[in-house]
Amino acid sequence: MKVVIGADKAGMGLKEYIKSYLLEEGYEVVDKSEQASVDFVESALAVSQELLKNEENLGIAIDAYGAGSFMAATKVKGIIAAEVSDERSAFMTREHNNCRLITLGSEITGRTLAKKIVSEFLNASYDGGRHQVRVDMLNKMA
Repeated sequence: MKVVIGADKAGMGLKEYIKSYLLEEGYEVVDKSEQASVDFVESALAVSQELLKNEENLGIAIDAYGAGSFMAATKVKGIIAAEVSDERSAFMTREHNNCRLITLGSEITGRTLAKKIVSEFLNASYDGGRHQVRVDMLNKMA
């Protein structure tokens, strides 16, 4: 599994912090925003499109509040994204919704919490089973 990450100008500081953490933990990171994206739409789209290339990969898009990246990512067919600001939501959206992309807000989530959120998201795995019905419905929507 690779972790695909991207950010706009507002999210670059947190993105670099998370990227360093991921590399320290031994994850392979694909950075879609080596230079800050001008707009959250651009960075979220780049992460989403990269995720479509390999179903095993997970993604993180960061902007000021997380909402913009979330809205952009959910427009991409085949992407289930969640805007998260706590560890439990990050874990559960992966486990129950097969979410492959989380969005974070750099002006909402501090570094320590962001690291915990990312850890929970990456350490969760999709349960399948009864949850597959809703995952199929989500995948048909976009």
